[in-house]
Amino acid sequence: MNNITPVVKNLLIINVIFYVATFLLREQIDLSQVLGVYYFDSPKFKIWQPITYMFMHSQQNIMHIFFNMFGLFMFGSILEAHWGAKRFLNFYLITGLGALALQWGVQAFEIYQITGSVFNASNLPLEQLSAGQFNPQQFTNSQASTVASVYLYPMVGASGAVFGIMTAFAVLYPNLELMLMFIPVPIKAKYFIPGYIVLELVLGLSRIPGDSIAHFAHLGGALIGFILVKLWRNKSTYYDYYD
Repeated sequence: MNNITPVVKNLLIINVIFYVATFLLREQIDLSQVLGVYYFDSPKFKIWQPITYMFMHSQQNIMHIFFNMFGLFMFGSILEAHWGAKRFLNFYLITGLGALALQWGVQAFEIYQITGSVFNASNLPLEQLSAGQFNPQQFTNSQASTVASVYLYPMVGASGAVFGIMTAFAVLYPNLELMLMFIPVPIKAKYFIPGYIVLELVLGLSRIPGDSIAHFAHLGGALIGFILVKLWRNKSTYYDYYD
């Protein structure tokens, strides 16, 4: 723990505080619905949510926050030491926003395919769709479920930013070997992390029933992370010394 850098430490603390507060206040208010992020056309969308969603995690699965914080701890301090605190924090927030942007893009495409528009909140019987009460001549069961899930359920988690961090780590330290708890042999970052990203792409395209993971948000964070680290590496700045 002595090697943990300031921004990473504070991000870990903030995420844990949000998680504990969500649990303690669950009888009074569902913070996931206030601080998680909704589709931009949802009546539940609020302007602060694109930032606050990065610090929220599922209360149904403690492994959600565990693996995100583990990834932040494992890779984040190395990148913060490489770039400095300010640049690392900017990277974290930008990749989190990039994750949301791709997820919104995918959702908008899904909604457009069903309704012919990405803006429909005032015309859709959202609560009826959520309850399974809909006109089958207007929507199929699958379409009704998709529309309800896009408009009525928030996205939470730091996964997009963490995928950005992992991608940057693989670009900057491709030959560094990783020892993972579920794989008994060391694997170089340039093999493990791209492989993980490909798996996310496959899972995202597969659309497995019951899968509530925002795989395209993970991919969005990875994509923006890759673009940022390439842009920054191409500039002649002080941190080039560490490459």
